[in-house]
Amino acid sequence: MRISAGIIAVIALLFCCTPPAIGKILNIEFKFTPFTGDAAKNNEVTTVAGKAVVFINNVPMAEQPVQKQVVPVLFAEREITPSVWVPASRLGPRLRKGKNTIRIEFEPADMKTPYSAQLRWASVTDQVSEKSQPGKYQATNQSGEGVDTKQPTGKVVFEREFAADFAADLPWHHYPPVTKLDDQDKQRLAAFVKDRANAFKPDFAGVYQLLKGVEGLSVTEMKKAKCLDKAYAAGARISAPAADQIEFIMTGNPEVVVQRKGGELYTQADPMALERIKGEEAQMCAGVALSVAYPPSLVVVRTPAGDWELVY
Repeated sequence: MRISAGIIAVIALLFCCTPPAIGKILNIEFKFTPFTGDAAKNNEVTTVAGKAVVFINNVPMAEQPVQKQVVPVLFAEREITPSVWVPASRLGPRLRKGKNTIRIEFEPADMKTPYSAQLRWASVTDQVSEKSQPGKYQATNQSGEGVDTKQPTGKVVFEREFAADFAADLPWHHYPPVTKLDDQDKQRLAAFVKDRANAFKPDFAGVYQLLKGVEGLSVTEMKKAKCLDKAYAAGARISAPAADQIEFIMTGNPEVVVQRKGGELYTQADPMALERIKGEEAQMCAGVALSVAYPPSLVVVRTPAGDWELVY
């Protein structure tokens, strides 16, 4: 069978113009940097000192200080070494299957001096794409790269929607948004906060229950090391705020953020207590356990039955 030259040309054109398969998206990475200098021309820029706060679906996720330092500008894409790196695959239950929103708010230490700020994003796939030219070869498992650059003075905000089909689909993701809390809700949540603090007492069964199933933590090893017992003996105590010092942040979603007005929800009654524990391993064990069990804020949802449930 003979194939005409015209058909061969059409086939060649189709292969030439068909885009490479993207592959399954496993992760989406966001990188934020505030800086001074010309990233397009120079191989280094200087980051701007300040504080960055990351929100996922309107829930504050992390607060990170940014230090002033010289960082490299890499590759032909002129990618700046990030001050804040957010891999979506590590966001756990915060992430919805489908549409999500990330927001990064940055306040510089110097609110009067202009600077540049950059947000980059890229999807990480399970497939490597390759490009080759004479004298140059490139392979990457990233796709959908993008960048947004602003030249602010003072506070700057970046916000971007993204899809995360790799996220777990949890039942509470589909609960209706909480738009208001009555006095009974606030009283129940204040009692919830206090009961969690009161769990820190011998034999620490309540704390171990809070830590059960946390990735990277072994409750069995903690019990064996008795690091919570050692922390308690050294004078560690957990302090919860009074009911009138608790504030509740609505997010427009099922999540309600429970935090202390002007500070962290849980505090150490004696900030020096953990330093009195003998042995670095025991100190670290106790510090990690208490920081996980008693985070700066709690995020709760209201179930269809009207009960309150901790989600992270």
